[in-house]
Amino acid sequence: MMLKDEAATTRLGAAIAGALRSGEGVCLSGPLGAGKSTLARGLVRALTTPDEDVPSPTFTLVQFYEGPRLKVAHFDLYRLARPEEAYEIGLDEALDDGAAVIEWPERLQGRLPPDRLDVEIAIAGAGRSVRLTPQGAWEGRLKDLTFEP
Repeated sequence: MMLKDEAATTRLGAAIAGALRSGEGVCLSGPLGAGKSTLARGLVRALTTPDEDVPSPTFTLVQFYEGPRLKVAHFDLYRLARPEEAYEIGLDEALDDGAAVIEWPERLQGRLPPDRLDVEIAIAGAGRSVRLTPQGAWEGRLKDLTFEP
């Protein structure tokens, strides 16, 4: 799918939030500047409030949010040296208590949540190309996304 601008990326994040359930992950892959944090911000704000402060967790590694329907943790694993570090900073607990948005999931070296939506974002001119790949409990649920690119 093609996203023409940042607003479309934000709307896709909100659409994913609407289908996200407790115990699930959303794994965001793509190069620096592709829009992973923008999509994550749209997802978190859809679960909390439209004006929620959602900074990129590049330096804190993780930010936790509590929405009325679902708790969500936003992980940025770019700076991790070992996959185990994600679990040391609370990935298991985040999935036990709610859901997790994971930027740079390749740092987990295959130790990904089994129930997840893999979102690959690529820069395509002025827009973005996005591929959604459901895993586990996400199988068959992409049709539940209400989204207009």
